[in-house]
Amino acid sequence: MTAAWVVGHEDGKHILLPCGEVVYQDAEILYVGHGFAGEVDERIDCGRSLIAPGFIDLDALSDLDTTVLSFDNHPAWRKGRVWPKSYMDAGPYEMYTPDELVFQKAHAFAQLIRNGVTTALPIASLFYREWGETVEEFEGAAGAAAELGLRVYLGPAYRTGNSYVEPDGRIDLFFDEPRGLKGLDDAIAFCGRMDGRHRGLVRTMLAPDRIETCTAELLRRTAAAGRELGVPVRLHCSQSEFERQTVSRLHGMTSIEWLESLGFLTDRTLLPHGTHVSPSRLAPGPGRDLEIIAESGAVVVHCPLVAGRFGNGLESFATYRARGIRIGLGTDTSPPDMLLNMQIGLMTCRLAEGNATACRAEDYFDAATLGGADALGRTDLGRLAPGCRADLVVWDLANPDLGQIIDPIQTLMISASGRDARTVVIDGRTVMRDRQIPGVDHVSNAARAQRQFDDLMNKYPLRTFGHPPVEEIFSSTYRIVGKTVR
Repeated sequence: MTAAWVVGHEDGKHILLPCGEVVYQDAEILYVGHGFAGEVDERIDCGRSLIAPGFIDLDALSDLDTTVLSFDNHPAWRKGRVWPKSYMDAGPYEMYTPDELVFQKAHAFAQLIRNGVTTALPIASLFYREWGETVEEFEGAAGAAAELGLRVYLGPAYRTGNSYVEPDGRIDLFFDEPRGLKGLDDAIAFCGRMDGRHRGLVRTMLAPDRIETCTAELLRRTAAAGRELGVPVRLHCSQSEFERQTVSRLHGMTSIEWLESLGFLTDRTLLPHGTHVSPSRLAPGPGRDLEIIAESGAVVVHCPLVAGRFGNGLESFATYRARGIRIGLGTDTSPPDMLLNMQIGLMTCRLAEGNATACRAEDYFDAATLGGADALGRTDLGRLAPGCRADLVVWDLANPDLGQIIDPIQTLMISASGRDARTVVIDGRTVMRDRQIPGVDHVSNAARAQRQFDDLMNKYPLRTFGHPPVEEIFSSTYRIVGKTVR
């Protein structure tokens, strides 16, 4: 494959190759550079484009994103983001059928590919679930990923607790530790059975849901299982004021201090989102969270788009890096557009620092490629170099809407979007060509996704404080006149 630009790799760093070449055989890259002297079976000239390593999404949206419903609808506990006690007492139930759960993952996986993501660690909301995710749906997810050709790390989410709203508006927690430990046991069995399936495209992880809904015993056992299995362990942590206050009330420590006391933090620990830490503007106090994270080798999974939508973010990406903290990126919301995610991250970092030189385009590009590979312990991912897996994306630089091209990476960070990904190759298989994924009817799937999402929205009154009608839960920007058509 040849293109106007290629992102190569030398001495541990990305390099830019004008009029570069990438040669791969089966699933492995053989050569990156200029003037390959060997014979090839097929030559593909990508023209005015950029061939780059695929993005590694450590917190990849794998459902129909309900977070967007709270974009302009607050507070969360009044808008169905926290179960009312009446709903919990009545017995929570699955709001999607098994077929719908499999469909939403397959649909989300296709969207990740269309946005240039080649390795994904799925994340989905538990707000509309009975309790945790199931082994059965993740076996279906493995099949869907294999059919599409997406590289994934899978593991059903589990928890020992759940937040709920009392009739007086107070938010409390309900715990059912045996149920959560059973979820962990199921997840461990899933890892043992599924890791390495589908020619190694399917790997596994452990995914306790979020720190405030986990007991100490669940976290200890999870950490031990992660070390024994040698898999990544991802725990949503340091992401909200409610979490910060709850962990402090229950354990007398910050979230990071509590994890350290449990022996939870290792170099295979992934921590989305890391926005509420101490010392920090967002969570003032005497703690030393950032030092603990850096010393442990744990990875902060930075999700700037979803954080920015709700008015928070890292104290700064540059500050975390300067402290020696390992950082990867996650999308965690719709659209699963890693380029948009990086663009928001770069701008919010410069705003936080009050300095346009605080970070550069390549800093975020590195985090989305090399940072993700480092988090997973995969030196064969996140870069285009001989011996690496053939995971690459062709970005269209001929799109006149991009403007003038000076530096291709800076152009991606200034004016491109995930829609500019033209072709995606994963493990040597072309999984998307000219934005078409074989066997996927994007129009039909989008229509089905809308119907499924509408049905979920109509169920929100059952699980919303006070059980108001849908139109009171989700406000409209302006008064709607006439019939709504979707």
